Amino acid sequence: MKEPAMEWDEELDCEGLLCPLPVLRARKRLMAMAPGAVLRVRATDGMAAVDLPHFCAEAGHDFLEGRQEGGLGLYLIRRGG
Repeated sequence: MKEPAMEWDEELDCEGLLCPLPVLRARKRLMAMAPGAVLRVRATDGMAAVDLPHFCAEAGHDFLEGRQEGGLGLYLIRRGG
């Protein structure tokens, strides 16, 4: 049985952007969100799978999920306090 998809509060489209732009845009969007809110980032740059979890660990956010659908990476981040 397939798990239901996790819900998110806001979505950020970073398709076509290269490192470091997905992380920089995610940081800017997260700063405007309430603590505990979830951001979904859509990115085609393969480095986002490495850069986003590292950014979250450094910035105090929770990296909830990262998965690939074809050439598209989908990442869920919960805004830290």
